[in-house]
Amino acid sequence: MEIRVLRYFLAVAREGSVTGAANFLHLTQPTLSRQIKDLEEHLGAKLFVRRSHNVVLTAEGTRFRQRAEEILDMVEKTEAEFTLPEGTISGEIHIGGGETRAMRLIAGILHAIRKSYPSIRFQLHSGNADDITERVDKGLLDFGVIIQPADLAKYECIDLPAKDVWGVLMRKDHSLTGTKYIRKIDLFGELLICSRWTTRRGASANALMGWFGSDFDKMNVVANYNLIYNAAIMVEEGIGIALALDGLVNATSISNLRFKRLEPKVESGLNIIWKKYKVFPPAAQFFLKMVQENFTYTEAT
Repeated sequence: MEIRVLRYFLAVAREGSVTGAANFLHLTQPTLSRQIKDLEEHLGAKLFVRRSHNVVLTAEGTRFRQRAEEILDMVEKTEAEFTLPEGTISGEIHIGGGETRAMRLIAGILHAIRKSYPSIRFQLHSGNADDITERVDKGLLDFGVIIQPADLAKYECIDLPAKDVWGVLMRKDHSLTGTKYIRKIDLFGELLICSRWTTRRGASANALMGWFGSDFDKMNVVANYNLIYNAAIMVEEGIGIALALDGLVNATSISNLRFKRLEPKVESGLNIIWKKYKVFPPAAQFFLKMVQENFTYTEAT
């Protein structure tokens, strides 16, 4: 399977048309159609449903699209690393992270790096712990910032000197805005919007679920979210109140939202992780050196 064929496939998937993709790629339509047909025969799977004026990805095509994008990302990342002159501290650093205020710590290091090496660029990816660790495993990310709990057995990690505080995000006209803190009893009967990763069935033990204990099964969860931005919109529209981390959404006096922390207080620690035995290019190696100098290194077990 050739890299150029993957690019052809992605162009067709993006354009939704063999003709449109052929024009974009400066190929003839019969040539591109033949390449896609050969790819399908090679994979033993039908990637597109052909219609009169367009094409649509099949389920296999959708799955293959994700893999093709990951392969091309890795190819481009590798090419960028090996085209640098020897001894040059330049290139890209790929960092992923969940929604957390601790990213300010990382941002401070990135700012310092840019002062010394302005040619270094950063590629940032947002996602939950499963997404971040998967991309670290595949080599698509050099480093990941994850919110505990997480299985760190495959990684080396550094504990970040910060903790995220859990609480409830609600509209400013909600009755609970009059309370100083949110107790578990306050949430009975409320419509809750919860983090999918933290409250999913079978999730590792964590501070938030420990706070609820067996009473979480009695809560009325009406929606789950991956990242907080859309959850905050749902809160504003009155769908429910959201269990969330402090400081990620504007909940000041000028906002329509308010945040109240849980009582007893619930906190989650944070780690920056990377693959064991990973050999980094110069830019990522320099980032790691600065992280180790600023924070406490611990080998994951």
